[in-house]
Amino acid sequence: MKYVLAVVVLLGVALGVAGVVLGEADDSPGLQLLGALVVIGAIGYAVRLARRGA
Repeated sequence: MKYVLAVVVLLGVALGVAGVVLGEADDSPGLQLLGALVVIGAIGYAVRLARRGA
């Protein structure tokens, strides 16, 4: 189960990074913000899971 959650977190980070990069290419600050929020949320979720020992 830990591996599935790790993959989900990594996919979230990858999706957020892609959003930031594509938002910069398109000069879209909204997409950059959403991408950054996805990355921050995925990292926060990973830290929460690591502290709980899940």
